[in-house]
Amino acid sequence: MVSFPSHASQSGAGAIPSQVAVAPQVSLRPAARPGHALARNTPDLVPTSLRPQSRPSERTQPDGEAVDAETARAFEAWLTAFRGRAQEAGISRATLDSALAGVRFDPDIVKRDGNQSEFVTPIWTYLERAVSDSRVENGRAALRDHADTLARIEATYGVDKEVVAAVWGMESNYGNFRGSRDIVRSLATLAFDGRRAAFFESQLIAALRILQSGDVSARAMTGSWAGAMGHTQFMPTSYLEYAVDFTGDGKRDIWSDDPTDALASTAAYLKRFGWVKGQPWGIEVQLPAGFDYAQADRKVTKPARDWQRLGVRTVDGGALPDHGEAAVLLPAGAQGAAFLVYRNFSVIERYNAADAYVIGVGHLSDRLKGRAPIQADWPRDSRPLTRQERRELQERLSRSGYDTGGVDGRIGPRTRAALRAYQLAAGLTPDGYPSLSVLNRLR
Repeated sequence: MVSFPSHASQSGAGAIPSQVAVAPQVSLRPAARPGHALARNTPDLVPTSLRPQSRPSERTQPDGEAVDAETARAFEAWLTAFRGRAQEAGISRATLDSALAGVRFDPDIVKRDGNQSEFVTPIWTYLERAVSDSRVENGRAALRDHADTLARIEATYGVDKEVVAAVWGMESNYGNFRGSRDIVRSLATLAFDGRRAAFFESQLIAALRILQSGDVSARAMTGSWAGAMGHTQFMPTSYLEYAVDFTGDGKRDIWSDDPTDALASTAAYLKRFGWVKGQPWGIEVQLPAGFDYAQADRKVTKPARDWQRLGVRTVDGGALPDHGEAAVLLPAGAQGAAFLVYRNFSVIERYNAADAYVIGVGHLSDRLKGRAPIQADWPRDSRPLTRQERRELQERLSRSGYDTGGVDGRIGPRTRAALRAYQLAAGLTPDGYPSLSVLNRLR
């Protein structure tokens, strides 16, 4: 999902929040992507047919839960005040009258936004679902069905067609789950609710600008409950800045059954943030016995020859290819798969910053190119920490003199650095991975 605030999950280190969905038939998220856990190869979630679900013939606002009178009045008052702010931002009265007619508060959206599960999905489970056999098969079919379009997009933007298809597969299962929520209603509800009011109000104003431009009608502007739209789930502000009219019909249409503009917009977005043609997102590697795990840090980049001198090899034991500066990434710690990741990893991160998502897109694109699955096994007998346990880990590290930069349950660079320092001092493998065993040691 493009440009959701804080673009993502910072839970990192191989565990992703359970609300980070693989296919947004409910919706998406980054800081984290709201949604639900998917059963592996569940037919209704990874359908064999590539025929998109029919689009709603008109804007729908399902009744859902009843809204109490006080909330309804408060929402109407908020809408009245918002209209003034929107007009000051350049939205015409005619656009507001049309777009906001009949818009009501949706309590189901607030419930979804507040459903922050304490539990996380291990990266190996996430990848098994994200890069399932069905998704690979459907992706290859999509590449065949849209071969000419994707070839033209690749030639225009210099972004591998398999990478564009992989984003499409991850975001909407190749267009099958684009979301059918009324975007204006969703964003108005979230802006009114107030948890991140400024962000969602800015998205609502951007959505109104899109309507005012004539690119889409209000009834066709549908998407996820969190405001992401179309085949590749652009947020409204990202749409305004990066969407392109690749078909040349005068509209940047990311919503219709034709995915052309959406796929080209995704390629334009990735190019804008520095995609390097011909460079992989990353490659799976073997680390030597006695490897200095303090080197496994995204801030530590080296050319292939330097990693080679340290004993790093391709997963099959061969010499490392030279794709430029790279860093070692251990998404599940020293006991899981190891990757060398390149600049293109950071480019995909601009779409969604969760490591698991980036590896999912990258690995799916590799499989669409005919490459092998990930070879290393994962520490399947170890569960990721819950959010509360991650907070406890940060608290205990801080009390022991290791600066985590705060206690928020997010395992970002400062927490990983603090954890590595503790692991070194304690004689543990300094891989920066927040495992239950290291938390128990701190206890």
